[in-house]
Amino acid sequence: MRKVFALLTIVLFSIYAQAADVNQTFYKLRDKILSVKDYTADIRMKINVSFMRIPDLRGRIYFKSPDKLRLERFGGISILPKKNINITLNNLLPSGNATVIDAGYDMLEGKKTHILKIVPSDDQTDIVLTKMWVDEANLLALRVETTTKDEGTIQMDLHYGNYENYALPDKATIYIDVKEYKLPKGVTMDYTETDNNAPKPKTDGKTRQKGRIEITYLSYKINTGLSDAVFNKK
Repeated sequence: MRKVFALLTIVLFSIYAQAADVNQTFYKLRDKILSVKDYTADIRMKINVSFMRIPDLRGRIYFKSPDKLRLERFGGISILPKKNINITLNNLLPSGNATVIDAGYDMLEGKKTHILKIVPSDDQTDIVLTKMWVDEANLLALRVETTTKDEGTIQMDLHYGNYENYALPDKATIYIDVKEYKLPKGVTMDYTETDNNAPKPKTDGKTRQKGRIEITYLSYKINTGLSDAVFNKK
C-alpha cells in the first residue's frame, strides 16, 4: 500500500512539475514578445491568388502595442484579412490568464519544438484556442495556429534572424481562413499554390479556403515611442 501511495505521489508530482514547466515557457515567451512596445518595419509582401496576378508589394508597417497597426503601400494593391491586426504575432496570443496544456514535441524544419495549447481564461476574447510550436532553446515561436470566433483559423509560420532577441521575424507566412467570401458567379478562389490543371472545387458563390500572405521584413526600428498620431493619418 505504501509503495502504491509513493508511486501515485511521484506521478502526481511529475504531472504538476510538467504543467508548471509549460506555463513558465508560455509566459516567458509572451513577455518576450510583449517587450516590443512599437516598431516600424520596411517590408516586402507577396499574396498568392490563383485567379489574379498581383505583383510583390513593398511598403511599411507601423505597430504599437497592444493593437494599433498601419500599413503604407509603396504602390500596387493590397489584399488583407478584414482584421489586419492578425498579421502581427502579438494578437494571435491570448492576453491575461490562460490554461496551458503540454501537447508533446514535434520536429519543425529540422528543429525540435515543444507544442503548447493555450486556452484563454477570459471567455469574452475572440480567441478560442492558440497552438504554439516553441523553440525552447531560443525561446521563439516557430509556428502559431490560432482559432478565433469570427475569423476562423489563422496560422503563422515564422523565421528569425537579426531580431530574434525581440522575437521579431525576418519572414512570416500567414495562412487565413477566407470565411464566406462572396465571389462573382462562376469564379472560384484558390489562395494556395495548386496545379493549374487540377479541377476547381464547385462553389455556390461563397468559399472558405486558405489565403496566404508572405511578409519579408527588410528592417526594423524598435521601441522608438511611436505617436498615436501615426495611426490616425488617412
